[in-house]
Amino acid sequence: MYIEVLKSKIHRVTVTQANLNYIGSITIDSELAEAAGLVENEKVHVVNITNGERLETYVIKGERGSGAICLNGAAAHKFSPGDLAIIMSYAVMTPEEAQTHKPKVIFPDTKTNRLIK
Repeated sequence: MYIEVLKSKIHRVTVTQANLNYIGSITIDSELAEAAGLVENEKVHVVNITNGERLETYVIKGERGSGAICLNGAAAHKFSPGDLAIIMSYAVMTPEEAQTHKPKVIFPDTKTNRLIK
């Protein structure tokens, strides 16, 4: 048997842009994505703390150090610049593997979306 467990989480990041005229996905500053262990095209759940919306999409890496968090395509209807969000990905593993698994969780500065060092 396999279970899904939290793999990566960017906790309380600020949405910088919502772009309706894009094919879909979420653009994440490359520095944040890499710090959280997210890879390009990885499926993520995005939760809007501000209004309670939730959705699934995939990661596109944005410009390093830009602080970009942009919801693209239809997701732009559910998120607005300034909204706070949580971005999460999951991994499939055995219950035994899950016992020792430690998810990568980062807490960026909510004003700049920069890593707190």
